[in-house]
Amino acid sequence: MKATIAQSRTVTDKYKQARPPSPSLTFSKLSGVEAVSAQEQPSGVCPHFHAAIELIGKRWTGAIVFALTEGPLRFGELAKVVPGLSDRLLSQRLRELEEEGLVEREVEPGSPVRVTYSLTEAGAELRPAIAELKQWARRWRSE
Repeated sequence: MKATIAQSRTVTDKYKQARPPSPSLTFSKLSGVEAVSAQEQPSGVCPHFHAAIELIGKRWTGAIVFALTEGPLRFGELAKVVPGLSDRLLSQRLRELEEEGLVEREVEPGSPVRVTYSLTEAGAELRPAIAELKQWARRWRSE
């Protein structure tokens, strides 16, 4: 028997009701979270790690951070080095990274106005992790 669109929606609606939405974690929301030792919480995921992975793991965000590890770039340059990324989404991801303190935006006066994006000190601390991930990805994909 074929399921109708209405039946599919009913199943989807029931699933949504049964599963409450998970709160979004960000670095800025973790300011009041105390660090706990592994002995105190043996099976839980560290909330700081979770927030970092949620931020960097968003679609295109890792590629943007990777591109900025090479040095400051203008908006148009970023759009070229991360192919397939729309201007709207690039702008949104850059705002998110700026709000989290990983990217800084510098506006150069003049006509036309030029905006340059670069990693902050906190963002630059990701360079070793990004480099390791890049090496791992090459090994993983070459197998």
